[in-house]
Amino acid sequence: MRQLIRNSILALVASLTLTAVAPAASAQDTSTKKERNYIRSGNKLFNEKRYAEAEVEYNKALQANPNSSVATFNLATTLLRQGNGTANKDDKNNPANRAESMLENLVKSTANNSVLSKAYYDLGNIAYNRKDYGKAVEYYKNALRRNPDYNEARDNLRLAQLHKNDENGKNDKNNEDNKDQDKDKKDQNKDKDQNKDQNKDQDKNKDQNKDKGDQQKQQPQQQQQGGMSQQNVEQILKTMQDKENSTQQRMQAVQAQQQRNERQRTNRKW
Repeated sequence: MRQLIRNSILALVASLTLTAVAPAASAQDTSTKKERNYIRSGNKLFNEKRYAEAEVEYNKALQANPNSSVATFNLATTLLRQGNGTANKDDKNNPANRAESMLENLVKSTANNSVLSKAYYDLGNIAYNRKDYGKAVEYYKNALRRNPDYNEARDNLRLAQLHKNDENGKNDKNNEDNKDQDKDKKDQNKDKDQNKDQNKDQDKNKDQNKDKGDQQKQQPQQQQQGGMSQQNVEQILKTMQDKENSTQQRMQAVQAQQQRNERQRTNRKW
């Protein structure tokens, strides 16, 4: 249902015809006869879709009366017909951008509610075509404030509000997605930091183990540098023990020989 409403309103926006405003003549009207004639001539050309020629007539009306809000609005409307409402706003060669500037100045300077409502409405359409729905909503509201019976402005306001709400919903979703992404990044960074700490601890343990290994490798060298090894000591002690045993055996043999000689001498007859 909502999509059908959008489509119907969108079709309405696309089919709306920019209309020129007819000059009004009254006792309080400050317009000049030349101005009104040029505006009528311009309106005739506009309705025949001869927009470049209509532009010339409206410029003549402004020359006759530079303060003419009607001639200004009709000239802006003609420029919109000749320009591209979706083009870049900084494109000075786009007639639609000239028209937008004229309408913005017009709503600040005129007190004519009929012209004001139409000027705000056209500004709303320009903003809408650029997908600046927030600004379009405000322009359409201003058009309705000057003319509460402006049904086209009311319909376009609803469409702009729908688009604006959709954008807000998307922005909210994007914000949530961004928050989730930020959280994921923080978690990933936290994991990286933990892995770095673990790697540091592992490197530290490796260094400690390496130091222990180096110390173990250096111990035999320190023994050789500081004194004899245990094996050498035991070998020397064994050699000394063997020598002492050999000496004792020789002494015992000598003593036994001396005792034998002594017995022989005492037994010998004189």
